[in-house]
Amino acid sequence: MIKAKKVMVAGLCTLLAASTLFTGCSGKKEAESKSKKGSEDVAGWTVNKDDPITLDWYVNFSWFARHWGDSKVSKYITEKTGVNVNFIVPAGSEAEKLNAMIAGDALPDIITLGWYEGQVPMMIDSGLVEPLDKLAEQYDPYFFKVVDNDKMGWYKQEDGHVYGYPNASFTPQAYKDYAGKLTSNETFLVRKDMYEALGSPDMTTPEGFVAALEAAKKKFPTVNGQPLIPFGTNEFSDVGCSQLQGYLAHFLALPPEKDGKFQNADLGLTHDPEYVRWLKAFRSAHEKGLIATDMFVDKRSQIEEKAAQGRYFCMLYQNWDMQAAQNALYAKDPNSIYIAVQGPKNSKGDDPTLAGGGIAGWTITMISKNCKDKARAIQFLTYLISEEGQMDTNFGILNDTYTMVNGVPTLTPEMKELDSTDKNKQENDIGIQFTYWMLMDTAWQAQFGVEYAPSLGQPQLWTRPYVQSFAAYDGLTLPVGSDEAIAAEEIQRQWGKVLPQLIRAGSEAEFDKIIADFEAYKKSHGYDAVIDAQTKLMNINKKKLGM
Repeated sequence: MIKAKKVMVAGLCTLLAASTLFTGCSGKKEAESKSKKGSEDVAGWTVNKDDPITLDWYVNFSWFARHWGDSKVSKYITEKTGVNVNFIVPAGSEAEKLNAMIAGDALPDIITLGWYEGQVPMMIDSGLVEPLDKLAEQYDPYFFKVVDNDKMGWYKQEDGHVYGYPNASFTPQAYKDYAGKLTSNETFLVRKDMYEALGSPDMTTPEGFVAALEAAKKKFPTVNGQPLIPFGTNEFSDVGCSQLQGYLAHFLALPPEKDGKFQNADLGLTHDPEYVRWLKAFRSAHEKGLIATDMFVDKRSQIEEKAAQGRYFCMLYQNWDMQAAQNALYAKDPNSIYIAVQGPKNSKGDDPTLAGGGIAGWTITMISKNCKDKARAIQFLTYLISEEGQMDTNFGILNDTYTMVNGVPTLTPEMKELDSTDKNKQENDIGIQFTYWMLMDTAWQAQFGVEYAPSLGQPQLWTRPYVQSFAAYDGLTLPVGSDEAIAAEEIQRQWGKVLPQLIRAGSEAEFDKIIADFEAYKKSHGYDAVIDAQTKLMNINKKKLGM
């Protein structure tokens, strides 16, 4: 499998090189956009709004199921800007779809993908995406009035240009501006009624955790005729389970660097005794029949369906993805929702160090060199990044979906009700609350003192005292095809096999042997070189941040 991946990467790079060479030799001059240009004082989108255009926008997430033109807000934005959007979403593997478009030089007008994806530097190095700053200078200088200079600086490449702009990005300044208002997505959740019925047990130690699972299974063997699932987490993949890696490390307050070196939880922290202590707790829980086999095979949709049925007693999970489940449970019985409580802790009992939003954000949005109208594309990005665009995509239409109350934008009671009771209908029919999240500024949103639905608020608010910035550890993605990147992929795939083996190990002796074998595997497959390379990137980040 790894060998095949190496061949695929090499082949993709060869195709890209050939494509670039062919383009360079053709002597074909690219036509300049005929759309009107903006200026430093006039946003370009305002002067082109009467000229309709449809931009193809690729979103590299197969689960994204929204359409442009169905919702009230998307129609409103099209009427305001003249821009219609045709979303393109992969039907299966995101990597296969994106790699095919890259190899075929067939990227659509706009592309949104995780900043951490290896295809990002590949597209930049191969000239498949345009520098946003150059497009802005040429077609819409107003862009520089609405972007955040820290974010632009973070994403500036060695050539001095910026090729992508992030969403959900939190700069160091944002942590100062919105101190005490920022939240984390990392939570240990329990079903409220069951947890309280058990006397709110302490689950911060391995012994307390396993005992609580046993008590829950005994007291609540079934939920609406189906077996209770004592513990659940995010889906497992061929590279592990993110919540049993980074999330668990944060709950255990494990430092992201040690002795000046980066600690990569995605490569398995099997050298850390605190981490191993909790993996042994999960092994013990599995041995006692408290971890279902489904945990290793369920996909996100199945996890969310079971959560909506209230079948989990507790979960180490990203609380924002629980919105639909929480709303469904609250509608049936407000006491059956999931609440955040203190979860796994290290042996000292330290508070968790939960990751707030990083400066890299979640995704970046780029403009393809194939874009049919680069002026309209950069102008549309300017609009979406601007405060006006943020107001429209978050709150919607003034005096329709929201009103101003003492200077604060506030959703109407009808919109609040719909958003809290039927999130899917809200996003399909209305389109507020960052249904179109590709350029959302969640730090900006915090200034308004986010008002949560009763079904959603507690897990968000619970995280506030423990939120920390991990900005220095963003963007440590190794160059695609490099020896270190290939080594990291091999170790991650091995870890993806090892993690379930550890939890399913029949004895502690078997567990210890798996750990020892994996540590040896890491060492023999270039682990030290990977960590050294990522540590260098970490130190570059620190310099950028003035640390």
